[in-house]
Amino acid sequence: MSILERILAVKRDEIDAAKRARPIESLAPHPRAPRSLRAALRRGPGDPIRAIAEVKRASPSAGPIRPDADPVAIAREYERAGAAAVSVLTDESFFDGALSFLRDAADAIAVPVLRKDFIIDAYQVAEARAAGADALLLIVAALDGDTLASLIRASRTMGMDPLVEAHSAEEVHRALAAGADVVGVNHRNLADFSIDMSLTSRMRREVPDDVVLVAESGIRNSDDVRALADAGADAILAGESLMRAPSPGDALRDLLRQSTRQSRP
Repeated sequence: MSILERILAVKRDEIDAAKRARPIESLAPHPRAPRSLRAALRRGPGDPIRAIAEVKRASPSAGPIRPDADPVAIAREYERAGAAAVSVLTDESFFDGALSFLRDAADAIAVPVLRKDFIIDAYQVAEARAAGADALLLIVAALDGDTLASLIRASRTMGMDPLVEAHSAEEVHRALAAGADVVGVNHRNLADFSIDMSLTSRMRREVPDDVVLVAESGIRNSDDVRALADAGADAILAGESLMRAPSPGDALRDLLRQSTRQSRP
């Protein structure tokens, strides 16, 4: 069983328990209107690359990253440092996250907040909007085509922009066929958590110009960001390298500032 399969098996049990404890009918949408992730990430000609900065305490591949990190304090640091959006891990079992982290962060900052989790059921979409999420992650590898399309529609019905994550050309095509207009290329293989930083440049030709392209995972320095900007990414999603820094906000600010400088010949 792959890491992704193990996570999804646990997730199904968690969803069943959540539905019993709090039926979907009781999940009222957050009173604040959703903020557009797509608009925040869209990069015009000559514009610098955008950043989704992630609140991430731990992961299966890295173990503890920043135990006991305060999601609100980190989210505020990111916003001050120029993040276009903030991603919050809400998976508890594998990433030491919580839905309450998203709720608190979404109420504390003005940029869009993305729910980062393994979303496989419409219940989680309603749960995300009730907590104040503006967007959510959908992983192609975790969903069949009909379910992916259904969850994209459910997200948009609630005003949220889905970031649809792929790891191959075939998955990019599945994302687009399901209606995705914000596509993430995850450099991390969710079967074994290995990293391939060349994926974004290889997948760029598969993604239409009117679709927002986000490069995800393994981004550690300004050279990585420059290479991804040159490859045509609209935005990056970075978490671990920022969360390990003494100040995640300063790390993000430096990453973005340095990446805009001209590379030496």
